[in-house]
Amino acid sequence: MQPDPIRENDTREWLLHAREDLETAQDLLALPRLHLASIVFLCQQAAEKALKGFLTWHDRPFERVHNLEEIGKVCVQIDSGLVALMSRAISLSQYSSRFRYPGAPYALTVEEATVALELSKEVVNAVLARLPGEVRP
Repeated sequence: MQPDPIRENDTREWLLHAREDLETAQDLLALPRLHLASIVFLCQQAAEKALKGFLTWHDRPFERVHNLEEIGKVCVQIDSGLVALMSRAISLSQYSSRFRYPGAPYALTVEEATVALELSKEVVNAVLARLPGEVRP
């Protein structure tokens, strides 16, 4: 069966955006003035985009949602080896909006942002490991 060039390109685009968000979060964490809300938001976005790239590769439709539990359920249907990671990754969902607006429930810490970054990297790497080289950025 011939690979679908449109699906390959769409998958690669999701993964490129995931990598960019991950790299930007990492760069922001290294700055002297920390923007923790932006860092954790980018971590959530990187994980979300990587998972949507995974679903795109497997030709599975998904809603335009930021809830990693919902997205992860579909990913786990494709690859049950993602169960443990998805159960931990759903914690990143809170960062899609909770700290982006006034009235956040508490102040973020550098430690929390660092944990979010590591978890996000884990999700992105797990997705990349499950996809063929031609779609990896």
